[in-house]
Amino acid sequence: MAGCSVKLTEAGWTVAITLFIGDKNYSSWSMRPWLVLRAFGIQFTEKFIPFDGFSESLQFKQTVAKYWPAGKVRFLQCSNSASPQADPLIIWETLAIIEYLAKQNPQFKIWPRNVALRAQARSLCAEMQSGFFALRRHCPTNIDADLPQIGRLIWRHKLLVRKDIDRIETAWRNILKLSKGPFLVGEFSALDAFYAPIITRIQTYKLPVSEDTAPYMQRIRQHPSVKKPSKDAIESAVFAILKNPIGSTRRIYLIQQSFLFKKAKSPAFCVTSRSKYAAAIKERIELYFDYFCPSPCP
Repeated sequence: MAGCSVKLTEAGWTVAITLFIGDKNYSSWSMRPWLVLRAFGIQFTEKFIPFDGFSESLQFKQTVAKYWPAGKVRFLQCSNSASPQADPLIIWETLAIIEYLAKQNPQFKIWPRNVALRAQARSLCAEMQSGFFALRRHCPTNIDADLPQIGRLIWRHKLLVRKDIDRIETAWRNILKLSKGPFLVGEFSALDAFYAPIITRIQTYKLPVSEDTAPYMQRIRQHPSVKKPSKDAIESAVFAILKNPIGSTRRIYLIQQSFLFKKAKSPAFCVTSRSKYAAAIKERIELYFDYFCPSPCP
């Protein structure tokens, strides 16, 4: 149980909620609803589902399939104490999760009270879901990693990444001017939770940002609800073991990008002299990020 104290209620009945998430180091969409729940002190149970591969026969797929058939995390399960035998409500889309939490907890400013700010906040959240394809594709979430060299290569060669960062900073400037800060709509809100994983990406790859947006990014990084998953990601980052497709008895590790790039002298995956195994590792890493962050990767 997360260290929170406010229970969700519905028509006088207690609603027990469970947030199913993937690895906090990589799963940015798991991070967003987690931040909202944590920041506003909403009581919830956190259930981490370890990723062990893509096959329907493996534990990850089988575990998720018990709750909903799409087979992906994140999703919210809500059980009403008034009808414990009824099928729980499953909400699997981040904006829908946040809307549900806001509706059930009107005492919290999950969305800003100001109509104009609320409309802009929802617009920017929708833009996050449907835009910034280049940034999401080329800079996958990896909180534990420190990849400035890769970031420099991406910044140099990927014009669309530079355009995405420029658009994000422009959006931040505009809404901060309207709200007067210190967070995007004044107080910490769902909008900050939506963009926090972007800030971890910028930090991981050391992408250049303007002086006027850097203070906002620093405030987000120092917010207690953001520091906690970042700390968890660093402490609990694990190797996901996948079957080696080249041998039935062999296994290869899905090694974190941070480890690979520290050991390799170039962006290539030079982890073995046998190219077939190096190619297998690279393929599995790409598949891993595509799975938790489908292209485009939010």
